[in-house]
Amino acid sequence: MSTAPPSASLHDELHGLYRDHHGWLSGWLRRRLGDRERAADVAQDTFLRLMVTRRMPELGEGRRYLAQIARNLIVDQWRRQRIEQAYLESLSALPEPETPSLETRAMVIETLMQIDAMLDDMPTKVREAFLLSQFEGLTYPQIAERLQVSVSSVQKYMLRAIAACYQVLYAE
Repeated sequence: MSTAPPSASLHDELHGLYRDHHGWLSGWLRRRLGDRERAADVAQDTFLRLMVTRRMPELGEGRRYLAQIARNLIVDQWRRQRIEQAYLESLSALPEPETPSLETRAMVIETLMQIDAMLDDMPTKVREAFLLSQFEGLTYPQIAERLQVSVSSVQKYMLRAIAACYQVLYAE
């Protein structure tokens, strides 16, 4: 992505959207989240997302568009908290000398977030085939039977899943 500053028209459009809707968005988030500081953070992150993606709403769609971005950010935060909590609970079962460093914990949580996003982006059958193979140890014929598809379909699903894993591992 380019590090060049936004164009003047994009800047003006973003400024106008912020001026016209920031107060409304903050109040809308405050009512839903029940937390003034968190609402302020999500509102700022919403406008930051607009600035980074450079995708502006259609005329008259500002509030709907901002609310959708904010909802997505909240869901992302909730998912991260859920994953982080599950990881920390699993760590609490480890003896003290085996507990990973804070840096390692942060790296693992980030990796878990990437895996969660990758799985979420997969089509349902691809995700199911991948999980059945990797976590239940089923063979392709067993997966085909379970999903009621052909073995060649399972092979295609697994290729897509492995390609997605490769993207997560070697992206950037």
